[in-house]
Amino acid sequence: MTEKPQGVEPGDDSNADEAVLKAAEEAVKAAAAESGEGDELATAKRELLERTGDLQRLQAEYQNYRKRVERDRLTVREIAVSNILESLIPVLDDIGRAREHGEVTGGFKSVAESLETVVAKLGLQQFGKEGEPFDPNLHEALMHSYSSEVTEDTCVQVLQPGYRIGERIIRPAMVAVAEPQPGSQSTGGPDPEAPEADGAADN
Repeated sequence: MTEKPQGVEPGDDSNADEAVLKAAEEAVKAAAAESGEGDELATAKRELLERTGDLQRLQAEYQNYRKRVERDRLTVREIAVSNILESLIPVLDDIGRAREHGEVTGGFKSVAESLETVVAKLGLQQFGKEGEPFDPNLHEALMHSYSSEVTEDTCVQVLQPGYRIGERIIRPAMVAVAEPQPGSQSTGGPDPEAPEADGAADN
């Protein structure tokens, strides 16, 4: 009969097994806890990246919205100013005709000059001068003639000035146009030599 070593009570083996099992369970729980914390951190990082991306997209959309609103605001302002300036063109025409007849004097002269200064600051530009080349994009020919004093189609008289705002033509200049006289550019160089050539042929 085999004797157990002294100091070892019956049931010690089961207690050891239980201790081993308990230690293993605690190790598994600890590993699971560590694994869970890693998953939560990865999930938090992923959500942070997603929220950051959403915020960046939202900010970009807001910046685009601000630019679009500012662009629309400037467009509306330009249209409103253009409409006002167009309505003042007949007044400017009256001032121009009065100035041609020497009627812009005294207080009326001061008012006229102030009005012309204001519309110029708002971007209204007058154009059309005698002697400048005729441009169908800028001028409208109301009268036509020929002249030996011009070498190209030329505005010889401005019947009504044109107006523009920036590059936009509000009204073309109404002008009288002169074209070069037909045949005025022919040199006639060979003619003086023609009789000599004929005489040489006769000889």
